[in-house]
Order: sequence, then C-alpha cells, then structure tokens
Amino acid sequence: MDPFAVAIAHIDMDAFFVEVERRKDPSLRGRPVAVGGAGNRGVVASASYEAREHGVRSAMPMAHARRLCSGLVVVPPDQRAYGAASREVFDIIGSFTPRVEPLSVDEAFLDLSGLRLHHASPEAVAAGMRAAIRERTGLPSSVGIATVKLLAKLASEDAKPDGMLVVPAGTELDYLHPKPVRALWGVGEATYARIEELGVRTVGDLAALPAATLVARLGPSLGTHLAALSRADDPRPVEAGGGAKSISVEQTYETDLAGRPVLERELLRMSDRLAQRLRRAGVGARTVSLKVRFADFSTISRSHTLTAPVDTAHDLYEQAVALLERAAVGDRPVRLLGVGGEGLQDADQPRQLELTGGEWGQLEDAVEAVRRRFGDAAVARARLVESPGDAPPG
Repeated sequence: MDPFAVAIAHIDMDAFFVEVERRKDPSLRGRPVAVGGAGNRGVVASASYEAREHGVRSAMPMAHARRLCSGLVVVPPDQRAYGAASREVFDIIGSFTPRVEPLSVDEAFLDLSGLRLHHASPEAVAAGMRAAIRERTGLPSSVGIATVKLLAKLASEDAKPDGMLVVPAGTELDYLHPKPVRALWGVGEATYARIEELGVRTVGDLAALPAATLVARLGPSLGTHLAALSRADDPRPVEAGGGAKSISVEQTYETDLAGRPVLERELLRMSDRLAQRLRRAGVGARTVSLKVRFADFSTISRSHTLTAPVDTAHDLYEQAVALLERAAVGDRPVRLLGVGGEGLQDADQPRQLELTGGEWGQLEDAVEAVRRRFGDAAVARARLVESPGDAPPG
C-alpha cells in the first residue's frame, strides 16, 4: 500500500506562548505557567501542561486560574516574541514542503503527498520536521497525520504533548466514532444541546442517525455538514499559500470604560498597535472589524469591507470610529474592546492607487523605522501621551 495515501498532516506547537517564554527564561521550565493578563479581569492566553493538570485552560479568567493552581506563575504576553518565533517555525516547515495552510501563529495543515520521491513516508517527513523545529528553536510540537483534515487535527491533539499520531487508511471510523460529538467542527453549545436531545453523545451516535433526521433538526447546511463529518467525509484540500486569515488586538480592562472620548482614545491606541502588526507582517486589511464586550458580558461586533486594503493607524482608526458609531454603544460600560483586520493582502501585491492619504503611509514607515531601532516606546502619538492628571487604562 502506498504510505503516502495518508498524507495530510496537522502540526500544532505545544503551549506555544508558554514555551516561547520558557525559551527566554529557562527558570520557568517545569513550573505551572500561564501567559495572559495578571489583573482581576485578565484571561489565560496559554497554559503550560503543568498548569493544565490543575484544570487551567485557555480563555479562562486568570482569577479562576489562580484559585485552581496556587503556585501558578503568570507572565504577561509578548506578541513581538511570539511573532518572531512563529516566523522561525514556518520557515522550517516551508523548507520541508511548500504546501502549507497556516491556521494561526502556531498551527498549520500540510499536504505531504508530493514528497514521496524524497522521503520514505509522511511519518518520516513529520519526524524530521519536528526534530528540526526542536533543534533550531527549542520549541516542542505535535503532529497528526491522516487521510483528511478533520482526522489530522484530532490526531495532533491526541498526540500532545510533543508527539506524533498517524490514523492509518481504513481505520478512520474506528478512530473517529468513539470520540465525543463535540470534537466535530460545527458542534458548539447550542448545536450540542439540540442533538443531545436525540441521545447523541459520540460521533458514532451521530453517524447512526439518518441524515434526514439531522437536516430536520439542524437545517440543511449544518445537518448535511455534520452527517458527512461523522463519516469522516471531509474533502477539503490543503489550501497552500494562504497566510493568517486575520490579525487583531483586544484588551479587557480592569475598570469599565464609558463615554465616547475614552473609547475613541482606546481605539486610537489599538489602531496604532494593529497597524504595527499588519506592517510587520507585510499585509494590509480589506476588512476592519470592531468588537465590544459590555459589563454584563454581552458582546457585539461590527465590520466594514473597503475597496482597497489599509495598513496605517490613521485609516484603521477612521474605520474603527465609524464602526463604534454604528454599534451605538452610547454610555454603556465597556469591559473589552478590540479592533481587527481581515481579508489580508500581501503588501507587495498591486493595490488601487490613492489620490490622497499617501503621506500617512510615509509617516508610519518613518515611525516604524524608529521603533525597530530604538524600541516600541520610542515614538508615541501625542493624543496617547498621558498628561499628569490622566489615569492609564486598565
């Protein structure tokens, strides 16, 4: 049998933010560590496996994580370090295969089918890749290999930490059907509640239902989708050449924000950070999005798609303020604020010519040059420089 019949891989870095912090500070090794906001409203962005043994998980409020793990070491996030480490990892992955579909800064799908003339098997490719990543970056990774994307991703999760798992051809359903139905893409809380009433607990339970039952229960789109996935029917190819789908910045505040002037100032701060990340990634955003979470935890989002991509704080801020107006936030207390860029386009791709506004790009090029040389705090926008009476945001 052709070993490359099972040639879709999913690679996922293990506790990526934590491991990058451990690379910077080896004293963190072996200790329960969480990367995230240290305040009462901070959330866990990444947790070490030592912390996970105590129940600490990503997206958990940091205050709850501290209660679960009394010895938890909390480290503030360093997005610049994570971006640099991500580029190192993807450079290594790209040296093995050009058929890479990045999903985020620390995971990707790979199509290994074109490497049969150079390697004995997909397992050999993945083993060599993991070894190269470990040797050159010091970071651990896990890989799952299967015939379809769904199973490759599930296998990489089962391989953690620092392992590899192959789902051989012909064993797909044996591997998939015992898994909890929540493992399938598209099964969130609301969907699970609806299918749980049908007695569904595992993927196998779902597969045993007639497709017509699922369609009647969930609608034609989701019902058909889940019926197919329960049979390991996932024809999606690895879409090579695509970078990150979006870049965003957000912050949860210790003290709720209220009032248009305060919110606009924070949007300017975030637009500046987002522009810096977009320009360092060499991309512009066709769509600008706004996320607002209120004190009661209700959340709204708004977005606007432009005729040409933008990558300056000036343009991003203009769009963010317009979206804030659309959101009709008023004086409601705001707990979390975020600005994002989607529909990313490489900076070297042709763009629509601008009749005005080019000076903003030149200005921000100069600002970025100074920041790269002297540090991110070397240049700040006048509106964001605190006066003696200002209180910094939470």
